Amino acid sequence: MAVALLLLVTLLSPVISRAADLQSRYKDIQERMAEQKEKIGEALGRESSILSEIEEMNRKLALTEKELKRQRRALRRTESEIRDTNGRIANIDNRLATRKNWIKRKLRVMQRFGYSGDLLMLLLSARDASQMMRVWRDLESIAAYDNRVLDEYRHDLKELKAEKARLKTLKSNLLLKTGRVAAEEKELAEQRSEKEGLLSSVRHEKDAHRKMLMELQEASRKLLDIIRESYRKDTYAGRGFSHLKGKLHWPVNGRVAIPYGPQKDPQFDTPVFRNGIHIKTASDADARAIYGGKVIFSDWFKGYGQLIIVNHGGGYNSLYGNLSQIFSHAGDIIKSNQVIGKVGTSGILNAPGLYFEIRYKGKPLDPTQWLLNKRR
Repeated sequence: MAVALLLLVTLLSPVISRAADLQSRYKDIQERMAEQKEKIGEALGRESSILSEIEEMNRKLALTEKELKRQRRALRRTESEIRDTNGRIANIDNRLATRKNWIKRKLRVMQRFGYSGDLLMLLLSARDASQMMRVWRDLESIAAYDNRVLDEYRHDLKELKAEKARLKTLKSNLLLKTGRVAAEEKELAEQRSEKEGLLSSVRHEKDAHRKMLMELQEASRKLLDIIRESYRKDTYAGRGFSHLKGKLHWPVNGRVAIPYGPQKDPQFDTPVFRNGIHIKTASDADARAIYGGKVIFSDWFKGYGQLIIVNHGGGYNSLYGNLSQIFSHAGDIIKSNQVIGKVGTSGILNAPGLYFEIRYKGKPLDPTQWLLNKRR
């Protein structure tokens, strides 16, 4: 019996060992799969939209620029107050000098001729009571004038002291505000450098470049949806735009830096279609509506920065992107040549200029064919 049992154990040992090994390998595979899933999850978490990153940077830049402008305005106000205060101090000094000279002359006269005896002799020398009363009134007027001059002198001294204290406070505030402006300028420069670094990597990495182009195409499709939705819901019925080809004023003063239409990327030799033009101009230049209409969109839009879309009626729309400030909002009725915003760098280009499109029923048109020829 013992021999049979021993024989059975001997025969089953490889099977048991193999089963244990399979179980161990299965467990190992499960652990590795879990690790891979975790890594995939981390990779997906790290993967982000290039346009989203740029937009986040642009939002930070816009807030920093807004704060910097506020600090600069405060700095200019303080500088203006200092100039005004210095002017008031100079005026007070002049008044004090005039009154000080008067007081010196008065004291010299008093020391030379005395007062009480002379006054008494003056009163006694009067021919009658009527003349004495006139002399007395004149003396009262002289005394009142003397007192007024002395009071004004004391008041000027007090005002001078207050103005000098104010000047000291203003100069202290000026130093504080100058430091804040310098800090904001430094932060702005760092953020711009960070954006430039991201855009540079996109320009030099083919995959990132291709991904950004795909995202821009998707953004353009979303714009088309916004325009179509506005026509479905909006009852605005402007007229006349279709007859203005080649006659519309330019939205900004500048030159076309990036033209409309099909192009080839010089670095990666990939085809690109530009739905609009980039008009290079000064930062903070006014962006104006090319024609009257109704604003159907006014907000941040991925890839376009701060964007305004205007419905001109008859299926025509104009788009103004890369703005630093927006003055017109969705629902506003605007006039031709009205300032609707300020040019900035809020889009994917890191240079001041206006991104501009004209669309008919959502389809992009060459804007330069609609604008006045003088700037082509």
